[in-house]
Amino acid sequence: MSDHRIQDLKVHIVNIPTKTVHSHGSGDIAGIKSVLLEVTTDTGLTGWGEASPWPVFTGTAEGNAAALHVHLKPHLIGEDPVLVEKHLFMADTILIGHPEAKAALETALLDITGQIAGLPIAELVGGRHRDNMPLSFSVANPDFDKDLEDVAAMYEDGVRILKLKTGFAGHQFDLMRLEKLREIYGDSLHLRADYNQGLAAYDAIRHLKDLEAFDLDFIEQPVKMHERTAFAAINKAIDTPLMADESVFNPREAIQAVQTEMCDVITLKIMKSGGIRRALEVAAIARAAGMEVYGGCMFETGIAHAAGTHLVAALPDLKLGCEFYMSTYYVSEDILTEPFPVKEGHVHVPTAPGLGVFVDREKLEKYSLQSFS
Repeated sequence: MSDHRIQDLKVHIVNIPTKTVHSHGSGDIAGIKSVLLEVTTDTGLTGWGEASPWPVFTGTAEGNAAALHVHLKPHLIGEDPVLVEKHLFMADTILIGHPEAKAALETALLDITGQIAGLPIAELVGGRHRDNMPLSFSVANPDFDKDLEDVAAMYEDGVRILKLKTGFAGHQFDLMRLEKLREIYGDSLHLRADYNQGLAAYDAIRHLKDLEAFDLDFIEQPVKMHERTAFAAINKAIDTPLMADESVFNPREAIQAVQTEMCDVITLKIMKSGGIRRALEVAAIARAAGMEVYGGCMFETGIAHAAGTHLVAALPDLKLGCEFYMSTYYVSEDILTEPFPVKEGHVHVPTAPGLGVFVDREKLEKYSLQSFS
């Protein structure tokens, strides 16, 4: 228990343009529409969280804003912010789904708790195992020549991991891009492929066998999220490791993935799991089964990126890196006062108490579509 009480929750829907269009097997993105949560206490502390949904994946910004402002806020005013698990249990009890809103709430409460304790969030959820981790960038521009320019610039910055978004412009386009990248960079790059559910299950194996010549670290989510039987059959038919994203949101689905031998890797995202601690539960299940995990993200500002960074910092093992690149290389302008900490191809874990990053009020006002208080 603490002497602090939650005084207010303010919810901001923002829309920030991006530098380019990113195409995926399940749709195109040309802006980051997100929900920022601002929790204040009667002692003058402010905690920030972010709900960053995607309508074809998890939900909508409007739905998550309503979840926070209409359904969760009345149960939080006057409560002790450090009782994080109590408040998350309440959120799960009164509101089904909306994991992004619950992730935003958890992040904001942990931000405040960290400020009170004088500890970064990573220390609150188990302690950091690393101070930085390799960064992966997603190659997803329909204009591949522009992507090659961006890749060259990031290579100079030290980025050595690329994940190609595949399945949105035909199989030959995917093979051409992989061949070109191997021709230019050889084995100096780690390459991965992500279909975002973009392949038809009946002929997915035929397509994926063609990709194996390029020595990929993994192939992500080739088929629809509910096609778990097909996912398992593909995993047995190819040598390249398969990673589940849309098919594994929570601990229950992680157990199903283990039982069906559906995949070799699970991507962790706080927006899927409903927060850092639920994602750590997914990671524990994967670890017990001998699976690897990966630090993934949605279409996020530096607030959610920071939360995800604290998550992967607290993992005992992380061999495949993370993809918190958007606030540095994709969005036109981030919402933070200082640039998100990416240096020499690595994401660095914030060291200040709490979340460790701070919102620029002028940028918040610039990109706000609607606010609720």
